[in-house]
Amino acid sequence: MARTLGFWFIFLILVLQQASGQQTRLSGEENYALNRPGVVMIRTEYSANVYVKSMIMEQRAFDHLLDSIQRLDKEGGVPAEQKLNIVLQEMSNNPTRFFQATQDYIEQAEQITATGTGFFLTGDGYVATNCHLIDRDNGFIRRQFILTAFQSITDASISALESSWATTFTEQQRSLLYNTYASVYSRLFSMVLHDLKKNIYVVYRNDRENKPASSEKKAASIVVKGAPMPGKDIAILKIETDRQMPVLSVSDARLPQVGGQLFVYGYPGPVTNNDFVAAESAIEPTLTTGIVSAIKNSVNGWPIIQMDANINHGSSGGPVCNEQGDVVGLTTFGSIENTGGLAAGLNFAIPVKILDEYIDSAGITPRLSRATELFAGALSLYNDQYYRSAAKKFREVSRLNSGYPGIYSYLAECENNIEKGNNRAAGPVEHMLLYGGLIILLLILFAILATRFSRRRPTSSPS
Repeated sequence: MARTLGFWFIFLILVLQQASGQQTRLSGEENYALNRPGVVMIRTEYSANVYVKSMIMEQRAFDHLLDSIQRLDKEGGVPAEQKLNIVLQEMSNNPTRFFQATQDYIEQAEQITATGTGFFLTGDGYVATNCHLIDRDNGFIRRQFILTAFQSITDASISALESSWATTFTEQQRSLLYNTYASVYSRLFSMVLHDLKKNIYVVYRNDRENKPASSEKKAASIVVKGAPMPGKDIAILKIETDRQMPVLSVSDARLPQVGGQLFVYGYPGPVTNNDFVAAESAIEPTLTTGIVSAIKNSVNGWPIIQMDANINHGSSGGPVCNEQGDVVGLTTFGSIENTGGLAAGLNFAIPVKILDEYIDSAGITPRLSRATELFAGALSLYNDQYYRSAAKKFREVSRLNSGYPGIYSYLAECENNIEKGNNRAAGPVEHMLLYGGLIILLLILFAILATRFSRRRPTSSPS
């Protein structure tokens, strides 16, 4: 009898798991549809005033150079372009001879931007990303500002030379001048940064009914952060919002298995900054796929996930999801080739196990927002062609977040399929009623069997 009860108990548990919607594997298309809304772009904008000493040409040395060229070309047989090449080459060979610093400073307002990826942990605006996107050391920031200022000042100087010499430099000549100016600035000119400011933003897609989608840029504050690699490269940000934001489900702290399928979201720079890609589509994240290649340890001893999914600069901080659509890690760093470029397919993610430490420090509990739960249910109905039921849930999502990415496209598709008669008549409600009836019958049967078993048990009497 005990075996019979055990069998029915196990069977009941299995039925309950099935009825409760136990997670199943998602296709790449389903994974993207579910998680794309909660992926965001992280922008850290630095601004400063750069002061650099102005530069003048040493006219006497330059005139002497021109006289020397004239003496070489007594008969006028040297083409003008060749003469210009000789001048530029000589200036490049001896830059400090032809250029001098003055006591005057040029003020150059500059801005540099670091971009990456993140994702919503909660419906009220908590976001996970990499620390190195929002916290760089002062030396790195200074170098970036100097490079940016040098670019601007050099462009202006070369244009001034072209104007005064009434010529247009070739690409080779411009390159030679860039090298000349680089040498001059590195030897003679100091650059000073003033009023350095940093602003962090979370950028996400915002859909509008009967209008093209737009992007929304919200100021973010740092809740808690680790340290850039080789530290624990995690940061939790917060934006203020009165909507229920789309959220990604975070898996438990177990490491994924080697060979497991991965779906990686991000904003790779070569795509985001591509001149042939429309700027308004920059907010659409890129999905790449791969497998868990290995589980390694960082130099500081904590685990990292090696994967072969392609990533690039700009993908850092993006969610790495498993086949159930749950986040198992954050894309963080790649491997460098001898040439200095990223090695394809040799990339690493920080696992959820490490992310959990910072979630705990932030005092938050990752959970799906009601809007995301409804959206997931609507997607399931939509994929099963229950368009009328799906449309009802999509409308509920829009009431909680009118800008929920993709919501109006799905509503339009639902209405279109309903008009064409493609809606399945038997909805999942009937299936749930069937499951419910079966569960009730099993519970009744279990109760009867348990009662009979208890009645047949012999009672013991006191000795």
